[in-house]
Amino acid sequence: MQVRPILTLDMTDPTAGSVDTDLLAEPRLVVEPGMAARVSAVAGPVLQGMGYRLVRIKISGEFGCTVQIMAERPDGSMQIDDCEAISRALSPVLDVADPIDRAYRLEISSPGIDRPLVRRSDFERYAGHLVKIEMAVAHQGRKRFRGTLGGVEGDAVHLHRDDTRAGEDADVMLVMEDIADARLVLTDELIAESMRRGKAAERELKQKLGLEPPPPPHAKKSDPAKSSKPKPKLKAEKKKNAPKNTKEHRLAADRLRRGEIDPIEGD
Repeated sequence: MQVRPILTLDMTDPTAGSVDTDLLAEPRLVVEPGMAARVSAVAGPVLQGMGYRLVRIKISGEFGCTVQIMAERPDGSMQIDDCEAISRALSPVLDVADPIDRAYRLEISSPGIDRPLVRRSDFERYAGHLVKIEMAVAHQGRKRFRGTLGGVEGDAVHLHRDDTRAGEDADVMLVMEDIADARLVLTDELIAESMRRGKAAERELKQKLGLEPPPPPHAKKSDPAKSSKPKPKLKAEKKKNAPKNTKEHRLAADRLRRGEIDPIEGD
């Protein structure tokens, strides 16, 4: 049994990209236990059939009982229309399957800016950003890590830690299957990247709807599914040498031509 659903959305990253079937079918590495797993078994296939990916399911005691289903398109975007479509399709299916034994409130939302990372492609896409990771299986005697994502190597995530103690390695390799929870840390770089992608996607949507003129044929189209690693800061340009074509140099050249200056000794 459920009550009226709530739709929440991070509006900084709307887009209307085409469905990538490989990304759509990519399994999650971080999954929920217990009652949330039963909801996942019902919601996952429905979302995939609609062209969305399940990110996370969270059941809390807020307002009696709230079931939050976090979803996204394969490129990581989500619009309010997407949330409404998911709610309409999923509500009757959950009513029939009845995975929860009490009344609950259904909430459909996007992952947000400081989103959880649950798939291999998530760790690849957000390489270069700051993350917090909690392990289900301890690595080198500890379960909690914080640092900058360095990408994926084999079945492990490379992390450059910023929480090291004396004698600890700053660079670690964490096995993805042993990760219990991973989440982006909100930073100025992450917000700027999210806003940039959101503006580009919004502009593309307006062009498709005919509200803005299309880009010129030679314009390069950005791909929001690619890594959003922060761009390195540009190095300061070296100071250029002072120009030599000054009045003093011109007068000296004239004197040299007239033989007033020894070309070896100068003036």
